[in-house]
Amino acid sequence: MTNIYRYKFTDDFTNELSKFSKIHQYDDRKVFKDAWNNWVDENTELVDTEVRRLSNMNYDGDVLEKMFKSARYYFRKKTTEKKEPQKRRAYIGVQKELLDAMDDYISQNMVEKPSNGFEDFCNSNKMVIQDEVNNLVKSGVTDVEEIHDKIKKTFKNRYFMLISK
Repeated sequence: MTNIYRYKFTDDFTNELSKFSKIHQYDDRKVFKDAWNNWVDENTELVDTEVRRLSNMNYDGDVLEKMFKSARYYFRKKTTEKKEPQKRRAYIGVQKELLDAMDDYISQNMVEKPSNGFEDFCNSNKMVIQDEVNNLVKSGVTDVEEIHDKIKKTFKNRYFMLISK
């Protein structure tokens, strides 16, 4: 049998708890607590069913406390509006020749920090880097700083991938 680390409420119970929390969203602590006690008394069948279900699943904490904390600290602050997903920019990869040159350099010149080796790598592989810059410009990346950061980040990623093997 697999261990359960997060005991979730049923959908029906969650909906009722969420409704209660939204109604009392702006109540102060004492008013919320009084309203909670009234709600538990009015919904004893629903609450008892959920308590039994979680107890049968071997939940060893105080189920009523779990319910109260969920209502007070989670559902009360949860928004109902859907967020618009952020637009991600298109990924632009680097050429295999650059990756191979980075791998060769890193395996031959293990330095303590990748930032120390990046300048030396650039100085010793000017042709490969120039080809990559031209490739990135063709792909639509024209900002010099962005091109530099992309190559440097790729170098650092290759460095950490090789030393972690």
